[in-house]
Amino acid sequence: MYFDDHAEESEFHAAWDAVEIVRPVRYSLFTFGTTELPYFLVCPSDEPGGLVTITQGEVSIKRPVIITPENASAAFDGFFENAEEEGFARFLLSRSAHFSNLQFENRRGERKLVSDSVEEAVDQLNRRLDSEDEDRVAILTAPANLGGLAILRYAAERVWESAPDNIQELRERGFLP
Repeated sequence: MYFDDHAEESEFHAAWDAVEIVRPVRYSLFTFGTTELPYFLVCPSDEPGGLVTITQGEVSIKRPVIITPENASAAFDGFFENAEEEGFARFLLSRSAHFSNLQFENRRGERKLVSDSVEEAVDQLNRRLDSEDEDRVAILTAPANLGGLAILRYAAERVWESAPDNIQELRERGFLP
């Protein structure tokens, strides 16, 4: 069994490294209430010579007001399209991350097919977001079958990077010493 865990861990790390946040955002999550994290997900086709897909979506991260046994652990809704992706996420959550009391909901829009390469699609999106002075929308890339993992990584990194600001706000409001 040890070897199976090691193989799973290696597979997970390879998948985690295959997804990328090519345009990160630098804002902290709200300490109280709901935070919306808009994104574009760019994925190559799983068929040689296929078209690149661009999906616009948004992750909503909610903190419950009252903690009960039903909401004591994290809930992820709308992230994964297949069992393999969900397996990678379960591996991450069981081994290295704990998002107690958070509820994650992913809402994906329609996929657009473009004939550009992933790099060209990302460049066009970057130019568009720059021209709109938009700094709250991330751009993610992932292999064809790992889009949900890219979205999970984006949400997880926002939670991790926001933790110091959220703890400071809790201190300022008298909830922590």
